[in-house]
Amino acid sequence: MKQTKLSGISRRRFAMAGLSAGAALLAPSALLSEGIQSLSGKSIFPDLPAIKPGTNTSFAPLKQIDAGLLSVGYAEAGPADGPAVLLLHGWPYDIYSFVDVAPLLASAGYRVIVPYLRGYGTTRFLSSETFRNGQPSVVALDSIALMDALKIQKPIIAGFDWGGRTADIMAVLWPERCKGLVSVSGYLMGGQVAQKTPLPPKAELQWWYQYYFSTERGRAGYDKYRNDFAKLIWQIASPKWDFDNATFDRTAASFDNPDHVAIVIHNYRWRLDLAEGEPKYDDLEKRIAASPVITVPTITLEGDANGAPHASDPSAYRGKFSGKYTNRIISGGIGHNLPQEAPQAFAQAVVDVDSFLKTPQKSDS
Repeated sequence: MKQTKLSGISRRRFAMAGLSAGAALLAPSALLSEGIQSLSGKSIFPDLPAIKPGTNTSFAPLKQIDAGLLSVGYAEAGPADGPAVLLLHGWPYDIYSFVDVAPLLASAGYRVIVPYLRGYGTTRFLSSETFRNGQPSVVALDSIALMDALKIQKPIIAGFDWGGRTADIMAVLWPERCKGLVSVSGYLMGGQVAQKTPLPPKAELQWWYQYYFSTERGRAGYDKYRNDFAKLIWQIASPKWDFDNATFDRTAASFDNPDHVAIVIHNYRWRLDLAEGEPKYDDLEKRIAASPVITVPTITLEGDANGAPHASDPSAYRGKFSGKYTNRIISGGIGHNLPQEAPQAFAQAVVDVDSFLKTPQKSDS
């Protein structure tokens, strides 16, 4: 299988590299006209500007919208009429994983939506009576409801960790709503039956927190030490990422959500069939558990220093993508939180998967 190796920072530096995040948000349409060139009638998408991870530390004022069962808090960047991109974070992370990605994509003319998942940040349940459900299918439905509320029909969907799984699920269950897919760590589909298969001891060790969460001690421990817990996961999952306290604290604030612990614990207990889901989602979960093929154009990414559980050989999931596809290994000590550690590489993958739809290209094999 062909793989593309990229450094965390692109070697090509364009004049746009000097843009501040503010300029990127103010004039994306002008940048779009200069950022795309035409050669022999084909659209060519050049590299996005190089950016040092951590350049940006904030978004424009966050927005709030009722969508499905939730009032969703989200960041938005770029022109309202630009092609849409939905960026989905994981656990224990939040929208700040994309704080450098969003202005890069906005500078290329995209409308970028970065929501807090249920149980994070300013996202809240509309009813106190709603079951605090962390099932994968339900988290995916939240994103469909958000797209409906924002009148976004078919965005590029990109994510990592829980967000990568959610993006994969959306591409499978609702391919007509997914223009293209960028997924860190490849194919992340699976159901409760797959979780019943034991792994070799070293692989099981990587999932220690899942087993910890299956106990009441684990729930109480996560509730009491959620920030310490999250920081430990960051260090394990991205062993070469030298993040500072300010970077962590910006994200940790999102864990103060009143439903955060309930959603996280239910998600991991449900995976092990230790907590019941809601029957109305059974059909969706059955479709997910069948591990169906993803048909939409896709780029999968993997950091060369990912310390979280992941497939060590991307060829293991190559057959799960039947559309235009490529896999990229991002070098330079890049760990699990790939969009925050290598924002240019992540944003470039979004632009490039969009180009799959505009230029003839063979799927890698």
